Amino acid sequence: MCTAITFNGNANYFGRNLDLEYSLDEKVIIVPRNYSIKLKYLENLENHYSFIGTGIIKDNFPLLYEATNECGLSIAGLNFPEHCKYFNFNEHKNNLTSYELIPYILSKFNSVEETEAELSSINITNDNFNEELLASPLHWMLADKDRAIVIEQIQNGLNIYNNEIGVLTNEPPFPFHLANLTNYLHLSSNKQQNNLCENINLKPYSRGLGAFGLPGDASSSSRFIRTAFTKLNATTYNNENESISQFFNILSIVKQVSGCVKLNDNLLEKTVYSSCCNTDTGTYYYNTYNNNRINAINMHNENLNNEQLIYYDMRTTEDIYMQN
Repeated sequence: MCTAITFNGNANYFGRNLDLEYSLDEKVIIVPRNYSIKLKYLENLENHYSFIGTGIIKDNFPLLYEATNECGLSIAGLNFPEHCKYFNFNEHKNNLTSYELIPYILSKFNSVEETEAELSSINITNDNFNEELLASPLHWMLADKDRAIVIEQIQNGLNIYNNEIGVLTNEPPFPFHLANLTNYLHLSSNKQQNNLCENINLKPYSRGLGAFGLPGDASSSSRFIRTAFTKLNATTYNNENESISQFFNILSIVKQVSGCVKLNDNLLEKTVYSSCCNTDTGTYYYNTYNNNRINAINMHNENLNNEQLIYYDMRTTEDIYMQN
């Protein structure tokens, strides 16, 4: 289970929690402009936009979970197993495998609007990366500083939805999450009012009761509601450090603690990492399950005209600052 959000503070931010029962030794990967990205059906991507994100590298291919390009366009893939439908090769479409979609979009486009104009020509195929790495069933949130959309390919084809909330979790499809949000119109960050019986003097016994009924379980539908409420009510700041801290604070309300979601006795889901990219500066921030310190990598501190992938191991050992 995963959660992705956009957030506006002193800049525009995009990031996610990656919730899985295992880690694949993820790395922060920078794909420079002159790195040749080999596609299965389309021409290789050469001399393209550079981008930064997290994923793994297999056979020199960046298998990215989420990333942001140098124009500020961001995209994240989230698990979508029940409704996702990948198709066979279609000679009338631009055919992309699911693992090619993120590098393809970030290599070629500089905005949601520009990408959206091309999405109708795309067919996401059912090809696996190899025999060990099967195609992950995903839907995606794509965002820039102005707007966000959700991309879902289901049985009836590829669907695009405006996402004014700037939040995405997993199943069910995005229209369900929007409809479900209307069940929580009563939630408020304000002091609770007595709407039950105005002629009886009932007083709130605690702060925060305006959000009474906010779901607290780990399901994707509940995480969508909880994240949307928190994000839409969270204070925004005018400096980078406070904005970054606020972003991670928002993600923290849906982080998965190992042992609380059991797939079986040996598979325990947890938030492997949380990320936040300042899409204006290309600075990628992250922390991991066992290292809560925020780490940062600025893509523009690297040679973006390079021809080789640049990557950094994620810091996964707790780094505690001793004050005495």
